Amino acid sequence: MTLPLRPVSTVGALADALRGRVLSGEIEPGTSLPEQEIAATYGVARPTVREALAMLVHEGLLRRERNRSAYVPEVTISDLDDLMYVRRPLEDLMAQAVAGRRVPTAEAALTRMAALPADGPWSEAVAEHMALHEALIEAVGSPRLERLYGALAAETRLGLVRLRDVYTDREVLVREHRELLDAIAGGPRDAARAAVAAHLSHSWGAH
Repeated sequence: MTLPLRPVSTVGALADALRGRVLSGEIEPGTSLPEQEIAATYGVARPTVREALAMLVHEGLLRRERNRSAYVPEVTISDLDDLMYVRRPLEDLMAQAVAGRRVPTAEAALTRMAALPADGPWSEAVAEHMALHEALIEAVGSPRLERLYGALAAETRLGLVRLRDVYTDREVLVREHRELLDAIAGGPRDAARAAVAAHLSHSWGAH
C-alpha cells in the first residue's frame, strides 16, 4: 500500500520548525506543547501534530507523560554536571584515537559554523556544534563509542541551548573550535587530550 506523501512532509516540516524553536531557546524548558494549540498556530491537523511531537519525543528533545501534553524538559546545572561526567571519558577516548590527524567532516562542520550569520538562529549553531563533535567521535571508528555518545545527544543539544547567552559573539565559538581541531590534529596524544579536557571544562563550565 502506498502512503500519501503530503502528511509525511508536513510532519517533517512541523518537527523541523518545533525543533528549531526548542534549540534556539524560543520554547523554554518546562513549556507545554498542547496539540490543539500547535495545530491552530501552524494550520495543520492534530494527527500531524501528534506525529511531529512523537518524533521530537523520540529524539529526546521533548518528554511526554500520561495525562500531560508534551513539554520541553529542564536541563539543570546538576544534569549538566552529570552529563559532562559521562562525556569527558568518551571524548578523552576520542582524543587518544584521533590525535595527530585532521577530520574532514569536523572541519566541514566548523566551516559551516563560521559561515552562519551573526544574527542567525542559535539552533543552527547547535546543529553545527553537534555535527563537529559527532564527526570527531565517528572518526575513532568504534560503533560502540558512537552509540554511547549518541545516547547523550539530546541532553547535549538541550544543554547547548543554555550557552546561547555565553556565545553572543559567534566568532568566539568558531575560534574555540578552531583551536580544538588544531590541537587535536597537531598532537601529540597528551596535548590533544589536554586540549579536549580544557575545551569541555571551559565551554560547559560557563554555565
